[in-house]
Amino acid sequence: MLRPHPAVLRALVEEYETLTATATPEARARAQDLAYTLCVSTGTRDVGSALETARGWLVAAEAAGVAEGAARRLVGRAPGVRTRSGAADLVGDLAGSPHPDEGPHVYA
Repeated sequence: MLRPHPAVLRALVEEYETLTATATPEARARAQDLAYTLCVSTGTRDVGSALETARGWLVAAEAAGVAEGAARRLVGRAPGVRTRSGAADLVGDLAGSPHPDEGPHVYA
């Protein structure tokens, strides 16, 4: 199973947690979208399991030192928002991957 890059996964988890604390209809709708994305990304069927799985993967990634630099570059950029160079930004953030065709891939 493909796994999302830790920086992308962390952004999804953080945005979901922030939106679930907000009571606006727009926030609830976005939180539902994020819950679906988290479930698909983690191969689970409910958001509780998705969050638990995502947190476990993030702990493992931090232990491996994968998410450190990429997470800093994603701060302040909303998930799903494409920059001028598009998805290549996320692929280029993969730590330790000398070429975009090697290692895990992130699709935005």
